[in-house]
Amino acid sequence: MIEYELIRSNRKTLTIQVKPDGSVIVRAPVRLAKYRIAKFVKDHETWIFAQQEKLEKYHENMHVITDEERQEGILQAKKIFPERTAYFAERMGVTYNRITIREQKTRWGSCSSAGNLNFNWKLVLMPSELLDYVVVHELAHRKEMNHSPRFWAVVEKELPDYRERREKLKKMGKQLG
Repeated sequence: MIEYELIRSNRKTLTIQVKPDGSVIVRAPVRLAKYRIAKFVKDHETWIFAQQEKLEKYHENMHVITDEERQEGILQAKKIFPERTAYFAERMGVTYNRITIREQKTRWGSCSSAGNLNFNWKLVLMPSELLDYVVVHELAHRKEMNHSPRFWAVVEKELPDYRERREKLKKMGKQLG
């Protein structure tokens, strides 16, 4: 028997959600009988267990960063990002203002309209080609402040394999907690 939190609302369908902590939420119409909800959950037991197993494997593979790693990484980032940014800016023929090292939850980098660049220090924990991809991506915004085909052409001119780097960054980024 699977334990779940039941949320009733003015909806017409039943849904099951497995949260990141593995707990289960069932959303159901207000007037639907409890035995029908229980049967729905029982019928989807295999799917629920599969989702919980995926989450467990994900959490096992996730690397939790220690305070020492964080401090060391930030120091490294303060040295590496200015070097790599200057190198690629010259090659790409662009300028920039300030570089700031941050620890964003959902971003690897950003570029303001004033030319200020922000980079996530966690990039120093990844292969250098991924750090370079983010640097080039942000510097490309100095030519195109969007993600238009023209923007991607700027990135591709500097890094013809940017698509592979981008995919690798997505995969590896999920492992850093």
